[in-house]
Amino acid sequence: MAAKIAGRRGGGDDDMVEAHEINVTPFIDVMLVLLIIFMVAAPLATVDVGVDLPASTAEPQQRPDKPVFVSLKPDLSLALGEDIVPRDALVSALDAATGGNKDERIFLRADKAVSYGDLMAAMNLLRDAGYLKVALVGLDGHAAQP
Repeated sequence: MAAKIAGRRGGGDDDMVEAHEINVTPFIDVMLVLLIIFMVAAPLATVDVGVDLPASTAEPQQRPDKPVFVSLKPDLSLALGEDIVPRDALVSALDAATGGNKDERIFLRADKAVSYGDLMAAMNLLRDAGYLKVALVGLDGHAAQP
């Protein structure tokens, strides 16, 4: 009789079946809450404080033999090398100076009186012309005038 009881416990004729599935609903709820938190916190992470940026201590890169300089003067006129170039003729002048090589690095210099928006407009003009390798030239003691 003892064997009969032990047999019932081990094999059992009850209809209970174990469920081996993971309930993912709490996991999805937690992920949605985290998503909302990050969506709210991301815009708050932007910096709206004006700062005076320090000078760069990076070592200057090796300059090519004949660098192509585009200068933005205080009156917002553009110069390619030493020659003043109208904005609408800059692309053709750059193509002539680089031999049509869009991969050549363009060194962009701007007077410190030029606003950031005007500098970005000049960079956009270069980008729209297909010149994506633009180096900004700053005064660091190593920079030579063209």
